[in-house]
Amino acid sequence: MATTRAESATTSLDRDRSATVTHGDFTVSRRLTAPRAVAFSAFSDDDIRRRWIRLPGRGASYEHDFRVGGGEDARSTFVMPDGASERIRNRSRYLDIVPDQRIVFSYEAIVDDVVRWVSLVTVMFTDGIPAGSDVVWREQVAFLVQSGDGADLPHLRTGTALRLNGLAVALGVEGAVL
Repeated sequence: MATTRAESATTSLDRDRSATVTHGDFTVSRRLTAPRAVAFSAFSDDDIRRRWIRLPGRGASYEHDFRVGGGEDARSTFVMPDGASERIRNRSRYLDIVPDQRIVFSYEAIVDDVVRWVSLVTVMFTDGIPAGSDVVWREQVAFLVQSGDGADLPHLRTGTALRLNGLAVALGVEGAVL
């Protein structure tokens, strides 16, 4: 009996799931030329949020409830150059929100119904010097399934850095690496 690509991937993922969980953490910071209330609104305001937080692929859908106990459920289908597709899902839950100061949330990154990693994220907003605001994203991650190249943490950190670059663009302000 022939094995489909999805069956092969599931078998491989099941084998990887029995491996040790890999933990990591990173911090990415940006200084924006906008006050922290404006920077904070990029997380809370759905119209602004969609300009800088998007899943790759086609047919993306987002359900966002910005309150403690709420969260976001984002789904998309990513088609690779060879025509194979992956169903991508990012599911988060807000644990703590202090307006214009702090957001703490957890999230799961799910590919083809397999949780690949889970994270706890703290985003801090402080007044920049001499003006503007500083946004500091601190993420603690547990990789439950390893990628083929083993560079999960550098990929995640780079993706987060690019996302925060998009934050400045979405707000129409200048941003710099701290």
